[in-house]
Amino acid sequence: MTQITPQPGIMDIALYVSGESSLAGHDRVLKLSSNENPLGCSDKARVAFAAAGADLHRYPSTDHAGLRGAIGEVHGLDPDRIICGVGSDEVLQFITQSYAGVGDQIITTQHGFSMYPILARMVGAQPVTVPETERRIDVEAILAAVTDRTRIVFIANPANPTGTMLGEDELQRLVDSLPNHVILVHDGAYTEFAGGFDGGVSLVDRHPNVIMTRTFSKIHGLGGLRIGWGYAQRDIIDVLNRIRQPFNLSNAQMAAAEAAIRDTEFTAHCADLNDRMRARMRDSLIQMGIGCDHSFANFVLARFSDPDQAEAADAALRADGILVRRVGGYGLPAALRITVGDEQGCNRVLDCLGRFMADRRDA
Repeated sequence: MTQITPQPGIMDIALYVSGESSLAGHDRVLKLSSNENPLGCSDKARVAFAAAGADLHRYPSTDHAGLRGAIGEVHGLDPDRIICGVGSDEVLQFITQSYAGVGDQIITTQHGFSMYPILARMVGAQPVTVPETERRIDVEAILAAVTDRTRIVFIANPANPTGTMLGEDELQRLVDSLPNHVILVHDGAYTEFAGGFDGGVSLVDRHPNVIMTRTFSKIHGLGGLRIGWGYAQRDIIDVLNRIRQPFNLSNAQMAAAEAAIRDTEFTAHCADLNDRMRARMRDSLIQMGIGCDHSFANFVLARFSDPDQAEAADAALRADGILVRRVGGYGLPAALRITVGDEQGCNRVLDCLGRFMADRRDA
C-alpha cells in the first residue's frame, strides 16, 4: 500500500506557540507577552470595522486598491509596488514560496523571529542560522554564510525578541555585499517604534533584491484582524501577486486598516507613549541590576543572571497576574521579553520585579 507522506521539511516544523493570554486564579491579567498596543486601536478603525458589517454578504475587492492607496499616501510609496497579506507573515510566506525550494538555503540569525525557519522548512529549504554578536545581527556572519544555494536572508529590524537594530549604514553594507541571486527580506514589524527609521524603503528603492514588510498588528493595534503588507520593486510584487489568493483580505479588514493608517495622530500618540515608557522600563531594570539592551521596539528584553533567575522572575510576575514571554526557544534562556505597556502596566511590572530583586539580594 502506498503511504501518504508530506512534502520534505514539513514534519521538521515545530508548531508555533503564541504568548499566553490567561492565568488561572487571576481576573486582572496584565498580558505583556505578545507585544500588543496597550491603547488598543484607533477609534476610527473601530468605526470603520463596525460599518463594514453592513456588507458582509459582499465579496471584497481582489486588488486591495483602497488600502494600498492609503498606505502609499501616508508613507509616500508607490501603491503599485505594495502587496497586502493576512498579517506580514503571509507576505513572508509568499516570498518564501516564490523564491526558495528544495535544496535551497535561507539564512536566519541566532535570535531571529521563530517563523523564519518554519517558512524555510515549509518549502523544503534548509534554514541556516548564523550567530549574532551580543544579541545584535552580525552582518559579517550573514555574509560568511552565503553560498550558491542561498536564496533568501531574513532579518527583523528592529529585531524580535532582542529589540536591537542595524543602522542604515550597516544595512546598506549588507545589501551591497549580497550576490544578486539572494533576496534580503527586511521585516519591519516594529519600524514605527524606531524613531524616524524608514523601515527599509530607501533600500527597496535602490535595490531590486530587497523586500520590506510591515504590519498593522503592533502600533496600529489590529493584531486580531491579521493585516500586513510588503513593498518591493514592481517585478517582485508581480511575482508575489501570482500566488496570493484573490480574496485573502475581507472588506472589514481593509476598512479598519485603511482608517487606522490614516489616523496618524493616534499613531504618533502611541509612539510617544511607547518612547517614554520604554525608556523608563529600561532605566528601572538596569537600576535593579537586570541587564537590558537599548530597545527600538515596543518591548524590552530583561536579562537575568542565569536561566533559574529568569524562571523565578517569571513565576513572581505570574503570581502577580502578569504574563510576559519566556524566550528560551530563541536561544535566550536567561531572559524575559516584556511588552511595554501603559503607565499603569509599567508600574505593575516594575513594582513586582523590584520586590523580586530585593528579595534575592536579602536572601
